[in-house]
Amino acid sequence: MDKHIENTLAAAISAYEKAANISDTGFLKQLEVVFSHEAGYLQKVDLLDEAFDEQPRYEAIREVIFDLLLMNFFASDVEKLEEDYLESEEWEHIEEQTVDRGTELLNLLLYIRECIDDEIEPALDDFLKEFLLVDEDEFQDEYRIYEPMLSNQLLVDSNYQEINRVAAGLNDEQELAELFYPMMSFFMEKKPTEAQFAAYIEASNEKAFDAAVYAVAITYNQN
Repeated sequence: MDKHIENTLAAAISAYEKAANISDTGFLKQLEVVFSHEAGYLQKVDLLDEAFDEQPRYEAIREVIFDLLLMNFFASDVEKLEEDYLESEEWEHIEEQTVDRGTELLNLLLYIRECIDDEIEPALDDFLKEFLLVDEDEFQDEYRIYEPMLSNQLLVDSNYQEINRVAAGLNDEQELAELFYPMMSFFMEKKPTEAQFAAYIEASNEKAFDAAVYAVAITYNQN
C-alpha cells in the first residue's frame, strides 16, 4: 500500500467517524487489508464493496474510498505490472467494469499528484484550464461538469459559509453538487488549522461526508 494513500485513507476515516459520532469499529483496519491485498484490482474492488456492505454506516463515502483505491493502484500496484499495462486489454476490461464507479474527486487527486511531482502549488484556475482543459472544444463534458466551479471561482477568496451557501443552491442532479463544497474549500484553504477545519464542519450541511472529502484532499496534498 502506498504510504501517501495510507495516510490519506486514515485521515478520511478518522474525520468521517468524528463528524458522524462513530466510535472505532475497526473499519480502517478492514480497508487497509483490502488496499494491501495481493489480489487483482477487480478482486480488490469486490473486497472493498464487501467491507462497506458489512459496515453500512460508512456507505456515504464508499465511492470516495473507491477513488483512493484506484489512486493506490496507480501509485503502487501498477509499478509491479508491465510498463504498458494501462494500454492493455486487461486494463480496458477493468475500465469497462468500473466505468460507473468513483467520483470527480479522482480528478482532484490526480491533479494534486501532478502538482506534487512538478513542485507547484495547486490552484483552481490551473486545475480547470490546464489540467481539465475546460476551455478546449474536445473537453466540453468537463466544462459541463465543472461549470459550477468555473462560474464561482471568486469563492476561493471568500469563506466556508459562503462556499456552502452556493453549494446548497446547486441542483441535486448536477454531477458536482455533492463535492462542490469540499473541493472549493480545498482551493480556498489547502492547509487548514484545526480551528479552520472545525469552522468548515460547522458550516457544512453533510458534516461526515464533507469532513472525509476535505480530509482526503488536504492530507493527500501533504508531501
